Amino acid sequence: MRAWTLGILVFIIYKTLSLTWRVKIHRPDALKNYMAEKSPVLLAHWHGDELALIQLARSYRIVTLSSHSKDGSIMTVVLNLLGAEVVRGSSSRGAVSGYLGLVRKIKKGFNSSFAVDGPRGPIYKAKMGVVETSKNLQIPIFFAGVSCDRAWVFKKSWNQTYLPKPFAKLRIVWTGPLAIPQKSQELDHTWLEKVEFELRAARQQAPSFIAES
Repeated sequence: MRAWTLGILVFIIYKTLSLTWRVKIHRPDALKNYMAEKSPVLLAHWHGDELALIQLARSYRIVTLSSHSKDGSIMTVVLNLLGAEVVRGSSSRGAVSGYLGLVRKIKKGFNSSFAVDGPRGPIYKAKMGVVETSKNLQIPIFFAGVSCDRAWVFKKSWNQTYLPKPFAKLRIVWTGPLAIPQKSQELDHTWLEKVEFELRAARQQAPSFIAES
């Protein structure tokens, strides 16, 4: 009950704030086509960008993992109210069942978001999960770059999470897709370097993009 109450409160604050944001988004044609056809994709981003991105949960048909912790319970309520599908699980508890639940949702046509340097960092160092999922399900990865002109930064958090302030200007650019690994292909650290490169490039491009019509 406490998690539900706090979740509703956080949702109200977040939703009120997000309605003031001036958001401009760029999507490549490939992502537009996948979404129009409701073909699933993987959406990779840095963990610290998540509060700027979860506003897209409903329109992007997002499914994501949330931990069994107290904070995870609150975030689950918020994400559900924002229109996301949430599967509970984490690297320390319910990892296998959580991942299998995520895969089932993706196969039904949901797009999965991956905070690639989560859940505990180090910051801006990608983990293999998003690439392994791309290989196993044979679906592409797109990458988010976010620019925000004013925000509260949680400097004590390992991921430097930020919350855009009222009337902030947000620029979100999606790039990709990354080539899908072949089923028979061995995955090595070069794939992580590709993911990190794409995310850095997307972030560098974000300030310059204008809104789509």
